[in-house]
Amino acid sequence: MGINPTILASLNTTQEALVKNLIDDTRSVFSTMLGLELMHLPLEVDPLKHFTDCISAMVGLAGTYNGLVSVHQPISLGTRLASVMLDTDLEEGDQDILDALGEVANMVAGNFKQHLSKGGSDIRLSTPSVVTGHEYLISCKEAGSLNLLFDLDEEWLMVSVLLDAD
Repeated sequence: MGINPTILASLNTTQEALVKNLIDDTRSVFSTMLGLELMHLPLEVDPLKHFTDCISAMVGLAGTYNGLVSVHQPISLGTRLASVMLDTDLEEGDQDILDALGEVANMVAGNFKQHLSKGGSDIRLSTPSVVTGHEYLISCKEAGSLNLLFDLDEEWLMVSVLLDAD
């Protein structure tokens, strides 16, 4: 769908530049916090709203720009990522998995908000929310979006940014 051209103009940037920023921010978080190198798949994807056997960690943006930053991954990958982050073996369903993945989404959102304003001080982040389940649907107000797939050892994760002007 892409980010609204009016928002891009007010940010004095392009869709391509925001995509590059999101790729760099996501890779930085995964490299720094998890010691893992993500490979960006060379495409933007249609936003997924329906998930099966996944964990989705989301952080809201509010201020000059409103929206949502989310990280979606299969439960197996989410469990593995949280185990690496916390340096312990976790079992599916462990609360620590939800907390760790919420923090990953929070860090991606915190990095990305810096591209939306000078210093990011006019945009606030919500407390992370995490949804997991065999089958669920995420519904949000229609807004422009960036949706990028990343590959990690042949498992995918999707990072999305939904963005709307205040």
